[in-house]
Parts: sequence; structure tokens; C-alpha cells
Amino acid sequence: MNTFERAVKVWGKAPQMLQVIEEMSELTKEILKNINRQKDNIDEIIEETADVEIMLEQLKICYNIADRVAEYKKEKLKKIDRRLDEWENKK
Repeated sequence: MNTFERAVKVWGKAPQMLQVIEEMSELTKEILKNINRQKDNIDEIIEETADVEIMLEQLKICYNIADRVAEYKKEKLKKIDRRLDEWENKK
């Protein structure tokens, strides 16, 4: 059992999903500070990004969706690549 699975097992699905929301909110706040206030807060953005990534791994475990997320992400990246190609070709 890895750390992500242990966290869900020990602390429970609902509390960990609430933690996902909290961590995403904290990352959002730091990004807004950086853009709106030109705050030099890269260290905070790094910390909150890591927290969000950790919590997203737990989210995938809680909902048993890791494979589906990976497949969707793969297809979504292909779509983004096509759109980028179109955008770049317009210039």
C-alpha cells in the first residue's frame, strides 16, 4: 500500500476529498496573488502545487478513476496539440 492509499485508509474518503478542495483553493489564491498583485510568491505556488498533486492522487484512489483519468488526459493532450498546430499555422 502506497502513501496515497494509506492516507485515504487512515483519514477516510470524505475528509481527504475536503482536503482536495482546500488545497486547490490555496493554490488558486497564490496564483491570483502572483498575477493580480505581481507578488513574488513562487515558493508558495510550488508548495501548493505539490499539495494539490498529492491530493489529486488520493482523489483518483477514492473514486477508482486513475486509468480513466490517464486515458482522458492522453486524448485531451492530443486535442490541445491539434489546436496548437492550427493556432501556429494561422500566424
